[in-house]
Amino acid sequence: MTRFVTYLRVSTERQGQSGLGLEAQRAAVLDHVAGKGEIAAEYVEIESGKRNERPQLAQAIAEAKRIGAVLLIAKLDRLARNVAFIANLLESGVEIAAADMPEANRFVLHIMAAVAEQEGRAISERTKAALAAAKARGVKLGWSIPERVSEQRQAARKGAAVNKARALAHAENVLPVVEQIRAGGASLRQIAAELNARGIKTVRGGKWYATTVRNVLAI
Repeated sequence: MTRFVTYLRVSTERQGQSGLGLEAQRAAVLDHVAGKGEIAAEYVEIESGKRNERPQLAQAIAEAKRIGAVLLIAKLDRLARNVAFIANLLESGVEIAAADMPEANRFVLHIMAAVAEQEGRAISERTKAALAAAKARGVKLGWSIPERVSEQRQAARKGAAVNKARALAHAENVLPVVEQIRAGGASLRQIAAELNARGIKTVRGGKWYATTVRNVLAI
């Protein structure tokens, strides 16, 4: 019997609390698992699809790797447009299945990643061209308008607060994994190496070092 670690995602806190969307995803993964095996663990991400941080995905990957399970994604369709998400999956080394797209093997994911990257590049180029054309027409862009300085400062403060909250949430999600590795007597550098080996990313989507591990332990 195959063991599965399931990963579900909803976009807002309200959806997470109400269960809106989660029940349908659970039903989909249960249908997929029926007759094939059992669900060993479930991870739920409450996150915007536009963000690259996936702390619950990182834990799901780590758990699937630890117990030799298949990582079962409930809804791959929208998430597949996120290059960072696909990269995490492809670099994880775990077997992947998708309830809403059973044919999504590693080859299909590679194609999705290439398409998503090309789409992102095309959108960026179109945006730059549109901004350049607007600037050529004399349109004032962004925060170049003096009257909006206070708005800029307010937005900067809000952005800093959001980044801090995101870092704290990520640290809280990763901390149990760090403590588990640390319990074996591993040093900060060894913990960082193990986190990287498991495919777990930092809050910025990068690699772990002794200093970043120390920061998490200091939370």
